[in-house]
Amino acid sequence: MSAGMQLASGKSEIFEAVLRFMPDWVQITVIALVVLAVLVSWGVKLKRKIDYRRAVRNGQPVHAAAQYGQRSGADYLGAYAPQQAPPQPAPAQQSGADFLGAYAPRNGQGNGSA
Repeated sequence: MSAGMQLASGKSEIFEAVLRFMPDWVQITVIALVVLAVLVSWGVKLKRKIDYRRAVRNGQPVHAAAQYGQRSGADYLGAYAPQQAPPQPAPAQQSGADFLGAYAPRNGQGNGSA
């Protein structure tokens, strides 16, 4: 093994082995489709980035929690999206009984006194 040769990765060896058994026109088509997929991916990412920057520059509301590239299912619901309620102030101090609901002991029960 010579010191100047680099070893190919396992993925590239598998890719070459699969392509080696195909006719030339299929090899060219597969490689062209892979290149096309990469270019389309870059184009979509670039378009989203430009749209995001344009929205920020024009002062359009941008979801505060979602940063560039992060979207949620509610972003696509439109008029069917649930309405956001303003956050309710939390009580000063909560205990485990605050979350028991109907299972919470009634006054005078379960406190261990006789």
